[in-house]
Amino acid sequence: MSQLVPGTPSLLRAINDRAALQVLLDRGPLTRPELGALTGLSKPTASQLLSRLQEAGLVVLDGIREGLPGRTAELYRINAAAAHVAALDVTPARIAVAVADLTGTVVAEHRLATPGRAAGDPKGVVAKVRAALAGAGPGLPRPNRVVIGIQGALDPGTGRLGYAAHIPGWHMPDLLGRLRDGVGVPVDVENDVNLVALAEQAHGTARGHRDFVLLWADAGIGSALVLGGRLHRGATGGAGEVGYMPAVGAPTAREVGEGADHGYQALSGGPAVLRVLREHGLRGATPAVAVRHAVRAADGGGRLAPAAREALGEVAGRLAMGLAAVTAVVDPELVVLSGGMLLAGGETLRALIERELHALCLPNPPVRLSTVAGNPVLAGGLDLALDAVRDEVFSSTKVLMTGAHG
Repeated sequence: MSQLVPGTPSLLRAINDRAALQVLLDRGPLTRPELGALTGLSKPTASQLLSRLQEAGLVVLDGIREGLPGRTAELYRINAAAAHVAALDVTPARIAVAVADLTGTVVAEHRLATPGRAAGDPKGVVAKVRAALAGAGPGLPRPNRVVIGIQGALDPGTGRLGYAAHIPGWHMPDLLGRLRDGVGVPVDVENDVNLVALAEQAHGTARGHRDFVLLWADAGIGSALVLGGRLHRGATGGAGEVGYMPAVGAPTAREVGEGADHGYQALSGGPAVLRVLREHGLRGATPAVAVRHAVRAADGGGRLAPAAREALGEVAGRLAMGLAAVTAVVDPELVVLSGGMLLAGGETLRALIERELHALCLPNPPVRLSTVAGNPVLAGGLDLALDAVRDEVFSSTKVLMTGAHG
């Protein structure tokens, strides 16, 4: 897009175009008079604008509105097909994919199993990403942008992925550049729990909060920090990697090595929670299933109720120990609990964690459960990709549609 000179007609057109597109995204479909009233544009200017956006392929007719005084009014809406984005949620076992159009509507989903160890060379990783995208939308155009959520953190200084030894093949130099060249569109790699926090901020419990901590716990444990309304990643991308945080009663990396469970993960991660519950006679194939069984037993008043309450109290105390360290430093407005294990604990575990947290530190933020439905990593990834693509689309009247998957 050519540079716009302040005060020129081209700048004013660009401002008006962007404002109109945003209104149509938020409120549409709309008639020409409605769009003019909501943007403050005159009827001739609104007409010229809509003609320009139609010609660019960003706005399309959406039928007519009948039954109003005067002549029938045409309705206009965003052309949802003008751009697409994709989000990937990468774990050692699978890659989950969601594709959304410009309005944010999910139009395709896919799940690619990744058994065994990925190839250690860049081609192996890129091939898996391409296969996952191709599986999500055989008939869709290539996405304009891809966001990949992964259980690690990209160091902006080195371009390498850290905190992800358990996901082989992704530790190459210039990861973003290799993915971009292999996929053919811009690619962002973001920590998966950070994406969960973005989804929570946009759609869930944290909506309207500018300072909050999100704790994710399932097999692994991690967190995300949103400070002043912005995601805080840290100097090396590792902010929120609390699984590695030293914790009272847990082995340290110096004692067991960096590759073994240590710190907060060894104290409160899924394997540790399973051990605590089993010691109290409570079973489950996964941490989430075991916690759900424990809550059912604790609330049911049967023979296992006392043991279940004691076990859940110990689990809550361990989780609150790490949260207290973060809370004492950050002093957030809110703590959000997410992840399979914490959501399985429901209100019973949430209340226990809140009570323990408030007993351990002076700041007493409310502790709430996540309310984001579906896969929050994909939801946050789509939001991040859409923010970037809409900024490009709404700042230009050029069509951004690209070719099909290669």
